[in-house]
Amino acid sequence: MRVTRSLVSSLVCMALLWGSCGGVAAESPHSSRELESPAPLVWDGHNDVPEQLRERRKDVLEGFDFNDTRAVGMMTDLPRLRAGNVGAQFWSVYVSADLPEPQAVQATLEQIDVMKRLIARHPAEMQFCTDTACVEKAWKSKKIASLLGMEGGHSIGGSLGVLRQMYGLGARYMTLTHFRNNAWADSATDAPAHDGLTPFGVKVVKEMQRLGMLVDLAHVSEATMRDVLALGGPPPIVSHSNARAINHHARNISDETLRKIGAAGGIVMVNFYPPYVVEAARQWSAARDAEAARAKALNRGDPDAEMAALAAWDKANPMPRGSVKDVADHIDHIAKLIGADHVGFGGDLDGVEATVAGLDDVSTYPALMAELKQRGWSQADLAKLSNGNMLRVMKTAEAYAAAHRTDPALESPTTF
Repeated sequence: MRVTRSLVSSLVCMALLWGSCGGVAAESPHSSRELESPAPLVWDGHNDVPEQLRERRKDVLEGFDFNDTRAVGMMTDLPRLRAGNVGAQFWSVYVSADLPEPQAVQATLEQIDVMKRLIARHPAEMQFCTDTACVEKAWKSKKIASLLGMEGGHSIGGSLGVLRQMYGLGARYMTLTHFRNNAWADSATDAPAHDGLTPFGVKVVKEMQRLGMLVDLAHVSEATMRDVLALGGPPPIVSHSNARAINHHARNISDETLRKIGAAGGIVMVNFYPPYVVEAARQWSAARDAEAARAKALNRGDPDAEMAALAAWDKANPMPRGSVKDVADHIDHIAKLIGADHVGFGGDLDGVEATVAGLDDVSTYPALMAELKQRGWSQADLAKLSNGNMLRVMKTAEAYAAAHRTDPALESPTTF
């Protein structure tokens, strides 16, 4: 069950870039007007609206109003994207790693389909894009450039042919794993099985690079990151992860690996989920897991009592959410370690049940920008953080693919 999200009503409309959007609420201490104008457009690396459509609506768009999703507790809709100055979004076509691979392939195709249909429903506000030229054209037209990213290598069913077809349908990054290992790469949150990439996993990465599909290192183990970085090629991305030096979650990245990502020209896009941001929230999550196991052991055969016991614990022990400052700490840490050229936003909005306080939905990016400006970030570095770094990385991947256009496709035998 998702928590109720507090709505941030004090953010002003970015009228200089998007045109008038009606009345605006009173300014907050972190109003976007604290930034030099015009503020740079945000390119976020990971939003899970497609997952919401699947879980809530079975991918049926009839009756779905993307102009107002607050009543159903979502973090994303068109007015709030505008208020947050979002100019480009990677929509995550995530499917559960628990699915058998053939079902995962089908579900990914359905996720691509539903997001394309949603974008097509809003041609005045959104533009489906598969390259940077389209992104820049969308910005000139004051539309939200909408790109697709696949979350989890199980989505290709162990097939390079399926990978190529997903690229043909518009997927422009793939996260190599999700919370579990797959047959060819290790996840950060599973027991190591391959010590990184298998030989087939190496082929997957090289084929992605040849195509121009960004290699996403979110969710993967550090051994998998090591193997990808050793292959060279265009820069990788990390679409929604943070710094392990601040929060020791397995999903976060060590300073040693951050340095390697920076040296490779990559980008780390920082997540807003408290257990990845705030160390106290990570500790809370571990305590809750222990309490859930305890409630189950004490109430065997009585699931209602088990759920009631855990609900009582949740009420007595709310998760420490942290604040905008905590996310800014991760951004600052990464930028100081490897440079402002290698950090971005990957909020994971609508993919998590809670965020840090003050970054509750897609309207709140200006609050984070204002916090960073107060810390001394220049307008030039804020522009890199907002969209310039992602634009550079994707252009580099496109140039690499263009240079390798005549290379033969990598092959592997089919499995059935």
